[in-house]
Parts: sequence; structure tokens; C-alpha cells
Amino acid sequence: MTAAPANSAPDSHPATLRHPPRRTRGAQSRTRPPLEHIVSSTLIRPIVPADDAAVAAIIRTCLEAYRLDIPGTAYFDPELDHLSRFYASRPGRRAYFVMEDADAARILGGAGLAEYEGLGACCELQKIYLVESERGRGLGRALLDAVEGHARKLGYRRVYLETHTSLHEAVRLYERCGYRRVDRPATAVHSTMDLFYLKDL
Repeated sequence: MTAAPANSAPDSHPATLRHPPRRTRGAQSRTRPPLEHIVSSTLIRPIVPADDAAVAAIIRTCLEAYRLDIPGTAYFDPELDHLSRFYASRPGRRAYFVMEDADAARILGGAGLAEYEGLGACCELQKIYLVESERGRGLGRALLDAVEGHARKLGYRRVYLETHTSLHEAVRLYERCGYRRVDRPATAVHSTMDLFYLKDL
């Protein structure tokens, strides 16, 4: 699974927007949200080392709630406690974003992308999780939009993901957002995952 996007480093991040400019319906369909933007009182921004512990705790708590705190899931990924370092190790090919409560300075969740070999110019959607209290507000969709928009900037043309049938809300989100089921790739990393999706950007 070979393809790689352009190796140029991503552009500098735009300033935080507390009141995003109005766009017409047509403009919205053509323009992706900025890397840092406000959804209600939440901010999406790139991960920094100070976020690592909070993000790892959210991911572990979510997996424990669905009894997926087992080998073959992200629960045992070696980079889980140091996500900022992992995603910074290949700028221009990887990125991770956190969603923060802009008023309480509390991390609500996150999502990332990294290169995925063998599917053309493809990246993998990785570790998209939200705290339970914030689900159902459209925040997962906002995180997904941010990752997909950044993937386009990096030159990726497709997004691959793997998930589990027990993660019902996540599966519904992916299917609503245009992801289509595919067979398990030979290079799939997480052996417990049993659903695999692909989307053209």
C-alpha cells in the first residue's frame, strides 16, 4: 500500500476563530472548515504534548466501555501515551487534532490521520474518539471534517478506516459521511477490528 502525499510540510495553522465568517450555502459546499475552528464552544486544533495524557485516557475509557480493552485494538498501541510525538514524526504525512472545550480548556476528544500503504494516495483515519457526555452533538462529524480537510491538503485522495461492529454510533457516522464497506486489507493492523471502510476525497 504505497502511495504517499506530497512531502511538503503543512501550512502554518490559522488563528483561532470564535466567530467564523458567514458563508452562503454554495460556498459551504466548496470550502472545508479551517484547521482551527469553533463548533459551538469547542475548538479543534493540532495536538501538543500537554494533551497526550488526556487523549490517551479518553481512548482507553471509550474502549473499556465497549469491552474493547483487549489486544488487537488501539488500547495496546505502543504510541498511545505519546500521540503528539508519533504524529509529529512525519510532518506532511501524519496529523492529529484534539477537540477542546474553549471555555473550560478541557479535552473532549480527538482524531488523526497517517499514511496507509497499498491503496494509492491513501491515509488512514485513526483514533477518533469523544468523551461520552459530548456525543450526539455533531462533534464527531466536525472532527471527521477537519481530518478529511487536512488529508486533502496533504495530497491524499482516499481515507481508509477500520472499526468494530459494537461501535454503533461510529459506524453510522462513517456511513452517513460516505464511507463504503470494503474487504479486510492484508495490511490491517488491529486484528480485533471487523469492519473496514474506504472513502474517496
